[in-house]
Amino acid sequence: MEGIRKRLYRRRRIRRGIRKKIKGTAARPRLSVYRSNVHIYAQLIDDEKGHTLCAASSLEKELLAAQGTKTEKAAMVGKLLAERARAKGIEAVVFDRGGFRYHGRVRRLAEAAREGGLQF
Repeated sequence: MEGIRKRLYRRRRIRRGIRKKIKGTAARPRLSVYRSNVHIYAQLIDDEKGHTLCAASSLEKELLAAQGTKTEKAAMVGKLLAERARAKGIEAVVFDRGGFRYHGRVRRLAEAAREGGLQF
């Protein structure tokens, strides 16, 4: 199997295992993270209703204009998501790393969300 396909299949398998164990509710939504080569996206999802409660990404105007590394922008996304969640009255979440390693940008986003007041 080729390198990229092997990585995608591995991530898909890991993601399936994570989603078996993790479910988001209205009281404690799932913080889902997706990391592309350039950008990072995060959203809070209520799996019971299938609704996204709030979201943030590095593609937003204020973050696109900001200077910094991809890791620094991931931290900004985490703080922005935490602000939006707290404005909606959400304080506790379940973290879903989406099959990505808890390392680098994913870890910085999670730490910044915790600093912003989310508990997980």
